[in-house]
Amino acid sequence: MNILFNIRSNQISDVPVALGTLTSLGTLDLRNNKISTFPLELCTLHLSVLDLSNNNLTGLPSELGMMTSLRRLLLSGNPIRTIRSSLVMGPTPALLKHLCGRLQTNEDSRPTAASSGNIFGAGCNEQVAFAARESSSTRNLILRKLDLDHVPAVVIEKENLLSLDLSYNKIGQLPVNLSSCSSLEVLNLEGNKISEWPGAVFAALPNLQRLVLASNPIQELPSKCFSCLTSLKSLDLSTISARLPLPPALSIMTILEELRLRRMRLQEFPSEVFALGRLRVLDLGQNSLSHIPSEISSLKSLEELDISDNSIMSLPPELGLLETSLQALKLDGNPLKSIRRSVLDRGTKAILQYLKLKLPQPASS
Repeated sequence: MNILFNIRSNQISDVPVALGTLTSLGTLDLRNNKISTFPLELCTLHLSVLDLSNNNLTGLPSELGMMTSLRRLLLSGNPIRTIRSSLVMGPTPALLKHLCGRLQTNEDSRPTAASSGNIFGAGCNEQVAFAARESSSTRNLILRKLDLDHVPAVVIEKENLLSLDLSYNKIGQLPVNLSSCSSLEVLNLEGNKISEWPGAVFAALPNLQRLVLASNPIQELPSKCFSCLTSLKSLDLSTISARLPLPPALSIMTILEELRLRRMRLQEFPSEVFALGRLRVLDLGQNSLSHIPSEISSLKSLEELDISDNSIMSLPPELGLLETSLQALKLDGNPLKSIRRSVLDRGTKAILQYLKLKLPQPASS
């Protein structure tokens, strides 16, 4: 369900950070206000549409680039100076990619807490304490990029927490007593050092809807690792070391809407996804796929399909049957030979229409 929150034309200058707790929010309409900054607390939302047009924004937080669910980011009528106008007014995926790249650059050049001149002075302990105090009202705790090697005790004390962001730290394992955060709906662990699947912890988080484990050195995914994650709507396993378990595994998560398996050394298309009727986003980029099955047409809710940087030479005509739902088809980095470059250059809709015309015609009676 795409829940809409509309506070346009209200003369507001600050976005309420409490919106960061609305984890089911799909569309956020903030146009025609006086907003000058977009808060970091909202960058962990799972929005499809964000309308910030006609405000006073001069820039955007790099963290917004991590909102991979975002399909439309509307920014016209803002005096943005830190991003090229061609990006601001161009396709949303290109802008998100730019912001994400800027975030990585900042991460690579980030000084240590002791020398960075941050307002907390002594280092990450003060930052953790400050974030914990802020989360009391928002129920959204952001502890990303603090060089943490363990989950702070203050997290365990936040039993009513809805969203926890521990991304880009050095955490090697999750404490079992994280289960005290049983209300948790969003857990972001991207870019840590987790090597074993924390199944016992996940089993104690029955309300978890979004789980990000990308870029962790997880060595093995147990055969029933997803059996306790049936409430998930979004799963990101990109760039983990492990291979997918044999079926049935993914198909257990019947309400999954977003699945990201980028850079997982996949050689075959994971056919289990065809059982995921609610899937909106499927990211299989940077793998070794050579074939897309015709059953792809069964994913009637699919809005984004990323199969870039694979070894795909042709696409099934049946993909054209998704013309009404599929908004973004990413194909760059494939040795495609069955579709003319002039068609590819015209974008998703033209490609799908071309494929649809290639479908076998029913025999006339």
